[in-house]
Amino acid sequence: MDDEHREFYDVTLMLLLCDGAGALAAIDAFEAHAIKHFGKEDEWMQATGFPPRSCHMDEHAAVLESVRQVRQAVADGRAGAEDVHDLGAHLFEWFPGHADYLDSALAAWMSKKTHGGKPVVLRRKLDL
Repeated sequence: MDDEHREFYDVTLMLLLCDGAGALAAIDAFEAHAIKHFGKEDEWMQATGFPPRSCHMDEHAAVLESVRQVRQAVADGRAGAEDVHDLGAHLFEWFPGHADYLDSALAAWMSKKTHGGKPVVLRRKLDL
């Protein structure tokens, strides 16, 4: 899950850094990652009977729908790099809460189901 999250940040950063010529490629790369990432988590939730899976899967579906709408607008020439940058910014705002609450709950659930205990979560505070 951590590797998926690192890749999420990498492809989301590309949404923020793309220019007009690279906007469609950036959103295509993000969409491909999100489909794989969310699909894997959705499979884990189904396989383990994760109780709040509907809420978690609904968030995944809503993000993918937003991505598809922006992607289609870019492909049709109705949107450009600014819109892709805006999507990237919103994803960067949304993702930490999603990962901290929904994904960490899934990780704890899977760890408990697999090993009978809870995972250890280490966080470091960065003073900027």
